[in-house]
Amino acid sequence: MALISSYLVTTKNLESFFNSLITAKAPTAFTHSFLQNLEFKSTNDRLYIALLKGLGFLDPAGVPTDRYYSFLDQSNSRKVLTEAIKEAYEDLFSVHKNAQDLTTQEVKNKLKTLTQGKNSDKVVGLMANTFKALVDYAEWTDTGKNIVKEAKKESKQSPIKPIITNSAEHEQTPPLNIPVNNEQVKPELHYNIQIHLPESRDPAVYDVLFTALKKHLF
Repeated sequence: MALISSYLVTTKNLESFFNSLITAKAPTAFTHSFLQNLEFKSTNDRLYIALLKGLGFLDPAGVPTDRYYSFLDQSNSRKVLTEAIKEAYEDLFSVHKNAQDLTTQEVKNKLKTLTQGKNSDKVVGLMANTFKALVDYAEWTDTGKNIVKEAKKESKQSPIKPIITNSAEHEQTPPLNIPVNNEQVKPELHYNIQIHLPESRDPAVYDVLFTALKKHLF
C-alpha cells in the first residue's frame, strides 16, 4: 500500500507545469535551476519536485525515470499520469475504487482516516486539493455512471420519434358471396406495419421504443 505525502500549496498552475514538462527537453537531473528555466520561480513551485518524485516521475536523486520519458509522449501523457496517480494514491483507491470521482471534501475525509491524524486539517486539505488537480489533468475511462449520464443526455437531445406506417392491403380474393369450388369465401385484410428505428448506440433507447409499441399496439 502507498499514499503520497507530497502536496502543493496552490494548484492553479499545475496544468501549465505539466504542459511545460511535455514541451521541454528532459534534464539529466530535475533541479531548482531547471524548474526556474521552466519559468516556475516561486518558492512554492519547488514543491513540484517532491510531487514528481511521489508520482514516480523522478527517482530520489531527481533523475527522470521511464515514466517521465513516457509522459513526454503527448498522445499518452494524461494516461501515464493516471497510472502514476493510482500508484501514488493506492491507499485511497483501496477504500474507494473510483476515488477520482470523489469530491474534494470526500477526498479530504478519506485522507483524514488514512493518515490517522498525523497531518493537520490544513495539510490534509492541501493534499486533497492536489489529488483533485492531478485527477482533473489525467485521463480516465468512462464509468458505468458516466455512460448512463450520456444515455440520458442523448435521449433529451434526440427524443425518440419512431415512424410507423400502417397500410391495409386487401389481397385479391373472390368477391363476397361468390362461391369458389362450392365454398363461400370470406374477405381477408392483411396489415403491414413498418417501423423505422432511430440510429442509436444506446440499447436503452430501443428498450423504451419496444415498451411503447407493446403498450399501444398489443
